[in-house]
Amino acid sequence: MKALILVGGFGTRLRPLTLSVPKPLVDFANKPMILHQIEALKAVGVSEVVLAINYQPEIMLNFLKDFEGKLGIKISCSQETEPLGTAGPLALARDKLLDDSGVPFFVLNGDVISDYPLKEMIEFHKTHGGEASIMVTEVDEPSKYGAVIMEESTGRVEKFVEKPKLFVRNKINAGIYLLNISVLDRIQLRPTSIEKEVFPKIAAENRLYAMVLPGFWMDIGQPRDYITGLKLYLESTRKKSSEKLATGPHIVGNVLVHKTAKIGEGCRIGPDVAIGPGCVVESGVRLSCCTVMRGVRIKKHACISSSIIGWHSTVGQRARVENMTILGEDVHVGDEIYSNGGIVLPHKEIKSSIWKPEIVM
Repeated sequence: MKALILVGGFGTRLRPLTLSVPKPLVDFANKPMILHQIEALKAVGVSEVVLAINYQPEIMLNFLKDFEGKLGIKISCSQETEPLGTAGPLALARDKLLDDSGVPFFVLNGDVISDYPLKEMIEFHKTHGGEASIMVTEVDEPSKYGAVIMEESTGRVEKFVEKPKLFVRNKINAGIYLLNISVLDRIQLRPTSIEKEVFPKIAAENRLYAMVLPGFWMDIGQPRDYITGLKLYLESTRKKSSEKLATGPHIVGNVLVHKTAKIGEGCRIGPDVAIGPGCVVESGVRLSCCTVMRGVRIKKHACISSSIIGWHSTVGQRARVENMTILGEDVHVGDEIYSNGGIVLPHKEIKSSIWKPEIVM
């Protein structure tokens, strides 16, 4: 069985982190985003993953080659020379996806984090006998996305309503698909939207079915959703594998701490915190709703909330970093600095006690 992961784009929504590495390699819950997906695919029998990418494929492959051996899965790239939308990459990777078995293949949006109920999706696909299955999830504001109108009893998709102004349904496309090989015959090698051009045609033939995603879902392609996704991921981990979470008198709620990280005395860590490899958290630190990536040092009595601290950065004594502050790689925040939102580009040093955030579009 094979899979295609759509990892195109330049990661502009997740800057400054993506100024250091491609977006799929940005850490989420102490491992690169894309590794969450590859491990889930491997668990249901996928033997080959194709990454649809439009820049820096060598960085991606060099990083992932070690995991090929560890996971026993083949990983290759299909590189676009021009943006091809969400369907064009399937046509470009056609030869990599075709094989003699004729079994369906998965397609995943690289920004999506969830419980990945892929085994259940395979069983669902077998039962309905259609050409394509999509995962849908329920949201509070479907007007921000596109609503999927489906027959509740069978899952058959009737139509799509793009960003409805009036409420029609609260189910949206979750960016996880299982497709028959025949779907490739519907896609030309040109910029094409699978959501707007391919799926509506399959639905019109009554051959598109939707499964409601059990568990959590989040598109983590921008900082605020990344933080929300971390909260959902950690809550799911508590329910399924609570032994992976940190415990102790200094831990509040769901917290993930890498075994090589060091935590000082008198800290209050949590809720909803991930602390990466090699981090040093000195005494009296307060952390909540944040990610602290590999090699970070947080000095005494600093306070961090609702923020992302990039690799090998430093936060000074009694500094406060909060309200969606995103530090790039190797950023050094001085003592007693207050940051109330915004981003800091990689390799910067912040010394002013009142810091005005940089904006990168």
